[in-house]
Amino acid sequence: MSAISEPNTAPHNRAVRHPGHGESFTEHMISLEWTEGDGWSEGRMTPLENLSVHPGMIGLHYGQVAYEGLKAHRRVDGSMGVWRPYDHAARFQRSCRRLAMPELPVETFVAAIDQLINADESSLSDDPAHSIYVRPIMFGTDTSLMLRPSRTYRFLVMAFVAGGFFGDGVESVSVFASHEYSRAFPGGTGDVKVAANYAPSFLAQRQAEAAGCQQVLWLDAAERRYLEEMGGMNLFLVRGQGAQAQVITPKLTGTLLPGVTRSTVLTLAERLGYDAVEERIALDQWRAECAAGLMSEAFACGTAAVVTPISTVVDRSSTWTIGEGKPGPVTMALRTALTDLHHGLAPDPEGWLHSPTGPGHATH
Repeated sequence: MSAISEPNTAPHNRAVRHPGHGESFTEHMISLEWTEGDGWSEGRMTPLENLSVHPGMIGLHYGQVAYEGLKAHRRVDGSMGVWRPYDHAARFQRSCRRLAMPELPVETFVAAIDQLINADESSLSDDPAHSIYVRPIMFGTDTSLMLRPSRTYRFLVMAFVAGGFFGDGVESVSVFASHEYSRAFPGGTGDVKVAANYAPSFLAQRQAEAAGCQQVLWLDAAERRYLEEMGGMNLFLVRGQGAQAQVITPKLTGTLLPGVTRSTVLTLAERLGYDAVEERIALDQWRAECAAGLMSEAFACGTAAVVTPISTVVDRSSTWTIGEGKPGPVTMALRTALTDLHHGLAPDPEGWLHSPTGPGHATH
């Protein structure tokens, strides 16, 4: 990627002490444009500002919008590390390809994130519970209401300082099994990260909240029996206890998002000596194994959720507690292993934690 032009204004970032989640934006953004004739433009860094778009923009009407979400963390030595940007770049390419959009080169994606983190890292305090959440997004910009792919696109990178998705502590959450709505179906867009996947989930999330739950639990669209994922995060179960525990996640069937954190947790589980497997599990099977004492823990994982324990499942006909109803030892061991990597406290043989000031390398 060619050098990104710098803004004329001097940065004045101050560390955000109480960020919440999703609204404490950092000072800058990076923008690139694509046209059929010229390809990608040079990147520009500017102060974060509102966009001016025509009301007939294709991306606005027809959902030609793909995005990613990844984090940068402060290491214990004070330097910054971006978590698995090359893997996020590859998934972003796949999402764009699914929507008939141009694929941004991986190195351009990573270089834009590096530039933004270097400019805005002073927004991040030294609180290890906080991070910089980076949001790359691409959308079709043609002014046309013809039902066709756009011929011009804009790629943006912005960021916000993030606290915990469910608060700054490590508290267990409850989930509501949705039988009325489906998140994804075979041949659809469930396995890519596109904007159109998320608004249809809001009504089910409201039902979950009305039932006293923090998250919706999605079942397969065909039979409404098998566990898939949660709202914006992947699902893991723990069968057994101690060194003999089995760490299980639903199989990728083309309807689940292949989470980067999901992939990381599978690797870390094996590294910690657990049996890590992908398995198709029915909701009734999960209930029965919990009742029999076989399923001892469950947790959600994702960029925002990190590793979040699950204590309770609310179904239309029953409610049950998982294990002792509190964060379990396997869940917490995996959370610690992941956050230690985020902050440079543990060996990183895969090179997942990328330095925005040094040369990166692909990890595929």
